[in-house]
Amino acid sequence: MSRVLKNLNLFTIRLPITALVSILHRLSGLALFVFMPFLTIAFVNSLLSNVLFDEIFIKLTKLPYNLIFYLMIWGMIHHLIAGLRHILLDMQIGNDLIVARFSSKTVLILSLIFTSVSIYIL
Repeated sequence: MSRVLKNLNLFTIRLPITALVSILHRLSGLALFVFMPFLTIAFVNSLLSNVLFDEIFIKLTKLPYNLIFYLMIWGMIHHLIAGLRHILLDMQIGNDLIVARFSSKTVLILSLIFTSVSIYIL
């Protein structure tokens, strides 16, 4: 009986671009779910007084909070664009392999462009 070797090292597996976009769609949804309560609390506190607004503004300009804020922006934009792509796929639009690869690349490029523009505006 021959043994079949399986590669379980996730860092050496080459995922297709469509799988990568699908996984990033799930991860962006998870990031939004986890960080949205903190962002909501910060928003509500910023509306309560000028002092709290200034404190939150200072915190958001520091590195760890700044990265989380940028991750939230990317998560919202990527989740929206990838979600629209998934809706089109559910309606049987773009299921051909060439079109699916093109739409996956488009989702990645547009999410990076829109995130960069949003960060530049802020």
